[in-house]
Amino acid sequence: MARIVVIGGTGYAGRHIAREAVARGHHVTSFSRSSSAEPVPGVDYRHGNITDIEAVRPLLQGADVVIGALSPRGELAGAMVRAYRGVIGLATQAKARLLVVGGFTALRPNPDAERFIDTGTVAPEFAVAARETADVLECLLSEAPGDLDWLYMSPGRVFGAFAPGERRGTYRVGDEVALFDPEGKSAIGGEDFAAAVAAEIERPSRHRAHIQFVY
Repeated sequence: MARIVVIGGTGYAGRHIAREAVARGHHVTSFSRSSSAEPVPGVDYRHGNITDIEAVRPLLQGADVVIGALSPRGELAGAMVRAYRGVIGLATQAKARLLVVGGFTALRPNPDAERFIDTGTVAPEFAVAARETADVLECLLSEAPGDLDWLYMSPGRVFGAFAPGERRGTYRVGDEVALFDPEGKSAIGGEDFAAAVAAEIERPSRHRAHIQFVY
């Protein structure tokens, strides 16, 4: 059984991850700005501001895995990298593995191409938030201490409460080159994404890398 702290545990990805991890017998603590409208039985909910590092520090003591599932909204708009720098430091001190839920636009269309966020093809209404999320990956690549075991996890392009889907019990695992189905779609539901994250916690397959989970 792993001791898991989900930062952003009441958001779409964080909520599903917390539910899946508890169902598998892990000890899960959720840290978020607000209370959950649908609390998951067995999850220990804590609330606060992620930019207040001293409030987060005690939660990470003794943690095996820290999951960052933050979104660049509200007080975190424009502050994602700063918030994750604090999390990186705390996870390193705690000797915990750090898994960050990232975005699709941090992926590449092919091995030699720029990331989608750098191609100018991201819709303007999504570009600012997508850039912040992708910048967290750059922070991990350039600033994470060498002894921090981290993973940046991208879902498919279609992922979120607007398209929850039904649990299929299957998914594909890829690297930083985007995977698509035969119809050219890239998607994954919240439950299957959470199952993929839980499987990676239980059976680590990659370290200090960019990974994706998609149907």
